[in-house]
Amino acid sequence: MDKVLTRAAGWSRFARFAVLAACGVVAGLGQAPLDMWPATIVAVALVFIVHDRSIDPRQAAFHIWAFGVGYFGFSLRWIVEPFLVDIARHGWMAPFAIMLMAGGAAFFWAMAGYAAKRLAPRNMLFFGMAIVAVEVIRSLILTGFPWALLGHVWISTPVAQMAAFGGPHLLTLLTIMTAWAVVQLVVGRRIIGGAFLVGLVAAALILRPGSPPERVADAPTVRIVQPNAPQHQKWDPVYRDIFVQRLLDYSAAGEVPDLVVWPETAMPTLLNYIEDELSILADAARGAPLIFGIQRQSPEGDFFNSFVVLDGGGQISDLYDKTHLVPFGEYVPGGDIPGRLGFAGLADRFGGGFTSGDETAMVQVPGIGWAIPLICYEGIFAEEISRPGDRPRMMVLITNDAWFGQAAGPYQHLAQARLRAIEQGLPMIRAANTGVSAMIDAQGRVLQSIPLGQEGAIDIALPPQGPQPLYARTGELPVIVLLSILALSVFAAGRRVSD
Repeated sequence: MDKVLTRAAGWSRFARFAVLAACGVVAGLGQAPLDMWPATIVAVALVFIVHDRSIDPRQAAFHIWAFGVGYFGFSLRWIVEPFLVDIARHGWMAPFAIMLMAGGAAFFWAMAGYAAKRLAPRNMLFFGMAIVAVEVIRSLILTGFPWALLGHVWISTPVAQMAAFGGPHLLTLLTIMTAWAVVQLVVGRRIIGGAFLVGLVAAALILRPGSPPERVADAPTVRIVQPNAPQHQKWDPVYRDIFVQRLLDYSAAGEVPDLVVWPETAMPTLLNYIEDELSILADAARGAPLIFGIQRQSPEGDFFNSFVVLDGGGQISDLYDKTHLVPFGEYVPGGDIPGRLGFAGLADRFGGGFTSGDETAMVQVPGIGWAIPLICYEGIFAEEISRPGDRPRMMVLITNDAWFGQAAGPYQHLAQARLRAIEQGLPMIRAANTGVSAMIDAQGRVLQSIPLGQEGAIDIALPPQGPQPLYARTGELPVIVLLSILALSVFAAGRRVSD
């Protein structure tokens, strides 16, 4: 290894970038749908060694940035899909979107590499703590984008159950610590490296979920309907009635469930235009409450992306407006100026962008209880899920993943929904336009699903709640405190050694 790194030090900057970016791609193999988490661990372990061999902070920042470009470029490859829905208008933006997203996200890692090399140049573990810290910052700053976190590679494993204690950032810390432990084994510190790995395996075995719970006798039956409307046809007058009829037909078939759930913007019109026709939707649900997504306009002229609860009589019993909007998708940052210049979000059908709703809202589902409503993008923000007041019975996430195409995006979005269920100890009903629609239990297991790119419906009993996890009560605070203590301890220990 030392010989390879010594030879690499003499390579051109471009050659080093290419090699490290390729290592980043290997690290991205751990994200869904591939779930090759050992590849992530090995690649991050290599980055520890590369950082340790970097000659100064600037070189360290460059090395880590190159690695990050490969990792985020591969993990976020689905980001080009929304720009291909209307290629004539937006297709030219696709390459710029992936380059900006990959380079921008990697910049956070570069800052961690620079700071760690300047403050503790020979301390691998301090570098690891810096990476976790910037992942927290990336999740929060500029409205946040906590997608493709290093901790997400554990979602398909029992280690994901640790999210009940510290959320996604605790999982990222475990990723870093596992890679560091592998490095310790490589360099001959087998006791400390082996001890951590044995402890991690033991924790995973203890927390490993057992068999799915038996159905409770009075558990409500939920019907999840997936119309499979491709985004380029969804709003087309030639096709949209076909997709609405699919929703109605699947809802009206078979035995009557206790709840019917349709995806985000299931109705391709404004709520204002169909208020007199809601009885048609209620008739399809045959007396069961119906949850569906639609856009609406307020009397003041504001547009909202909404989550509607329709009771058995065809009346709107509750309503939630999406709070965490997608930058450049549902609104363009910069106030009214971009709109005046002709710029609009990709999902903005009516001009002017969307307005945020009430972030503390829950909805009451007749016959079932309180639910945390989530619309698409909102499901990736772990710190925004909990609501004040009584504990809800479930989470309901409606989404239109047709924007993500048929590649990695829908699967990564589904994986994060599984993580939210673990963090809250609540079942998650997930209705997606093109998939993957699923019922997820309180331990993050997908009990039943409709595959990506297929139309259909599933009837399944709503799983029970689990005990309220620590993360649901305290949020990010414990893991941030833990990270701070670890970083300070590692830094102080490193300073004493160097002195």
